Amino acid sequence: MTEPTTDRDREYLRYAIELAKSCPPSTTAFSVGAVIIEADGAVLATGYSREGDPRDHAEETALGKLAPDDRRLDGATIYSSLEPCSTRASRPRSCTELLLGTPISRIVFAWHEPDLFVECHGAELLRAAGRHVVEVPDLAHLVRRTNGHLLNP
Repeated sequence: MTEPTTDRDREYLRYAIELAKSCPPSTTAFSVGAVIIEADGAVLATGYSREGDPRDHAEETALGKLAPDDRRLDGATIYSSLEPCSTRASRPRSCTELLLGTPISRIVFAWHEPDLFVECHGAELLRAAGRHVVEVPDLAHLVRRTNGHLLNP
């Protein structure tokens, strides 16, 4: 069951989608942006794929800017332009695993990861672990546009 979105959800998700445009180009990975928001709406951290290293994922980058025990993560929301990965070839822990290692309670994304590189079950795994997962599919076209180089080579 998907919970309803708010204007704030859409605003921060659009911010994450905009961040994805900063990703260095890649023919082997999606361009993704992520924003972590404190329960009161303050931005805690942002990240985008390949921000510091060619293997970096957006959620991983944003989480890496915060201490793992940062109390502000209690009740926080992460906005990601793409569904958090559940399988990775480049690093031992997926973004889904990294998120499950935090108290972040809500995950909002625009587009389910297509099976272009791996089969993704991030949303399903996060829901099964009791996290609130919200998909905003009417913004998915913006994420597809940012990743057009992969979809229409």
